[in-house]
Amino acid sequence: MDNHSNTEKPWQAVRTEAVESLLVELGVIDSARVDEFVRHYEEKVGPKGGARVVARAWMDPDFKARLMADGLAACAELGLGGPETEKLHVVENSATVHNAVVCTLCSCYPWPILGVPPAWYKSSAYRSRMVREPRRLLAEMGLVLDPAVEVRVWDSVSEIRYLVLPERPAGTESFTEEQLASLVSRDAMIGVAKVAL
Repeated sequence: MDNHSNTEKPWQAVRTEAVESLLVELGVIDSARVDEFVRHYEEKVGPKGGARVVARAWMDPDFKARLMADGLAACAELGLGGPETEKLHVVENSATVHNAVVCTLCSCYPWPILGVPPAWYKSSAYRSRMVREPRRLLAEMGLVLDPAVEVRVWDSVSEIRYLVLPERPAGTESFTEEQLASLVSRDAMIGVAKVAL
């Protein structure tokens, strides 16, 4: 096997670098500003931000109360939020209620809190089936719920986005906020998975 092929960049990366280089050369963009955007999306936007919100809510009852009352304002306390979300409604899972989020019209989603939505979230199959047969779809996605658990499906729209506050797993009482955040997945904050140790 040719070792050189292992070091070649994917064509998308090569094309992106070429376009960026040309735009910098023409004075259209500043490479430092591009680096700033990349850092922003790598460090501040994405499921890690949402996981921090969840962990803080598990650790701090006052923060949790503020989160449940005004999700966007509470997230702003952690430096999270942005133009993609006008209102963030937080719904809490419990032993008797499981919440899941869908956008039946398109793919409304709290980008500033959870990052880019997964491809399946935007699919017509997920959007229609989550409304018609949520329990069955969740089971197919690997989340089998007890028949006694009520499933609530929340339809995200452009004005209101939803975030699921998952149940805190048993056995995490001594965990730090950072350790708790590392357990929380994007899927748990959409409601198609649970947080597990």
